[in-house]
Amino acid sequence: MEDDSCWLTAEIHGKRGYVPENYISLLPHPWFAGPVSRLEAEQCLHCQDTGVFLVRESESAPGEFSMSVSYGDRVEHFRVLEGGGQYCIWDESFSSLNQLVDFYRSHSIAVDKVIHLRDPPSQTHKPRLAHALCNYTPPLTNHLHFRRGDIIDLLDCSNSLSWRGRCRGRVGIFPPEFVQALYH
Repeated sequence: MEDDSCWLTAEIHGKRGYVPENYISLLPHPWFAGPVSRLEAEQCLHCQDTGVFLVRESESAPGEFSMSVSYGDRVEHFRVLEGGGQYCIWDESFSSLNQLVDFYRSHSIAVDKVIHLRDPPSQTHKPRLAHALCNYTPPLTNHLHFRRGDIIDLLDCSNSLSWRGRCRGRVGIFPPEFVQALYH
């Protein structure tokens, strides 16, 4: 069933199972940044409060994840090890990334000092940057053209149907579903 694109693995109340894709909507966690580089993660977390973090797709190990955590004056990166459906950073293993994140909210992720994970300030602050998830070739001249991986300066994201941004010296509108907002 893992190869069937109509079914997704889902988790609720710590239990995992298969769910038909059309029965659920995917709501991303504010801490999941997707394909963000180590450098981009450092830029997003630079000068953030201690413990603010993001989980990103690993650059060096495709298909795996890394966690980047603000230590206030610097950013530390952790490789999330995965094996046999278990995820771990240190000694503790978890059956999902959600459980791993929840654990380190109340247990220190740092060895040398106490640092608990904290959500990025996405609920109270508007994003200033966005990461393009795919290529976007606009149908109209007032729309913004961008390529997968581009970083877009967000100028206005008050409209849920179209955002306004700047990329490669050009300004235009675009559908927000083509990007991942980055909060700093």
